[in-house]
Order: sequence, then C-alpha cells, then structure tokens
Amino acid sequence: MSKINKKTVGIIAGVVVLVGGFAIYQRSQASGKKADSTEKKEVRTIRVAHTQNYVPYDYVNEAGKSDGFEVQVLKAVDKKLKDYKFEYTPTSDEDLLIGIESGKYDIGTKGAWKTAEREKKFIIPEEKIGASIIGITFRTADKDKFTDFDAFAENSGKLVPISPQNAQYQVVEDYNKKNPDHKIDLKAAEQFNASDAYAWVLEKRYDAYFDIKLSYETSIVKEDGPYHKWANELSYLPYKGIPTYPLIHKSEENKEFAKAYDKAIKELESDGVFDELSEKYFGENVFKFVD
Repeated sequence: MSKINKKTVGIIAGVVVLVGGFAIYQRSQASGKKADSTEKKEVRTIRVAHTQNYVPYDYVNEAGKSDGFEVQVLKAVDKKLKDYKFEYTPTSDEDLLIGIESGKYDIGTKGAWKTAEREKKFIIPEEKIGASIIGITFRTADKDKFTDFDAFAENSGKLVPISPQNAQYQVVEDYNKKNPDHKIDLKAAEQFNASDAYAWVLEKRYDAYFDIKLSYETSIVKEDGPYHKWANELSYLPYKGIPTYPLIHKSEENKEFAKAYDKAIKELESDGVFDELSEKYFGENVFKFVD
C-alpha cells in the first residue's frame, strides 16, 4: 500500500509540474503577443500638400515627382518618424490653404512665414522648415550710398509702401523699434504688382523696394526673367532671413504629430541636413541670415 502511495504521489507531482510548466508557457506566450502588438503600432498616413511651381522651395520636377527644399526636408522628417507615412499632393496655393483648414490635408508647405492670422487658423510648429532672405532692391547708382540696411536708414532712404497685412511690414516695424535713432520711413499701402515697385524705384519716386531675394533673382537676374531688362539698373542688398514654417490642420492628433515633427527637425539640424539641402537648392546657406 505504501508503494502504491509513493507511486501515486510521484504521478501527481509530475502532473503538477507539467501543469505549472504549461501555465508558465501560456503566460510567456501571452506576454509575447502583447509585446508584438505594441511593436506593430499602426502607421498613420500624413497627407502633405505643397505648391507645385515655387522653385526652389516646393515644385514638381521634370520626372513628375514632388521636389524642392521644403519637400526634401519633409521627406527627411518622414524617414525619422516610424509611426507616420507621408503622401504628397502638389496643388495650387489657394487649394493648399483651404485644404489644410478644412482637413483635406494634414500639413502644407509653401514657403510660409509665421503670422498672427495663420496662427489662428493652423497649428504652426515651433521648428522652422526653411528660410526666406529679404532685403532691398535699389538703384545700382546708389551702391556706394546704400552699403547695408543701416546705411539705407541713416541716409533717409524712401521705401516703397508695404501692405500692413504683409509680413514684411512687421519686419520693418521691428527694425524701427530696435533703431529709434534712424528709423526707416514706413508707409502703409494696398497690395500692388512687383513690376510697379521696380518701376517706382527706377523713376526715383522711392529709393528701394523691400523685396524677397528669390523674387529679385527670378524676376531680374535670370535672363528669362520678366524684368531682366533692368538687371544693370537695379541691385539687391540682403537684410535678414525670415524662417518659413509648414501649416498643419488643427486637430488633437495633429498636435501630437507637430511634436514629433519638432523633434525630427532638431535632429536634422544637428545632423547638418538643413545646411546641405540649402546649398543644393539655393546655392548658399540661407540660415546664416536667420537671427
């Protein structure tokens, strides 16, 4: 009887060990599945809109692909953000703005400056995506007099009036606040064509037009530019770089995306990607002009 009991006890002990081992195995399998489910987080598609002919910022290249400085920055951001996948749509300036506001697109890029009006409509991340150099287009005959922006102010240069809705108006206002002893004569005006501004400078109605460097180079310096005939009569003097930002549709999930974008941008700046792309697309480092 004692032998049977010992054998029975042995069998029971073995069963207990097997059951315990199986339970541990099940728990480990469940834990593994939970870990797998965490690793396989769903990738969110980000719908990106960009202007289609704003060279070199955002455009469609000869191969029909989305290209440009800001587009390439976003593609570099996409590589860093494993939880997101970017899909690009080239479109008009108007559709881009309306589309982002309505939620048709999650993010849009168009060489946009940060303004109070845009901050009301969109999420604007903390980190810039690019930069735009601004300065003055003036008569070449005044090169010795207008050697820099301070010299223009000190010589009482007359600036073509700027619309208060234009971000450039705020830039000049900021300059005047910092330089109360030699302010620039800033007058408000309605919007007008760049051709009018260039003509007014040549006619000596004004001494300079507060201009974007890219516009000057595209319109006047390039041989096929619409105002290239004035290339010998007009010159350009850079003042500073204004950061450009992507515009993001206002939603809770896009607030999280904006944080991820900011983190990725900081890494790209540290990696030197910004400087490399700037040299490639602008032929210079535009960020050296940014405060």
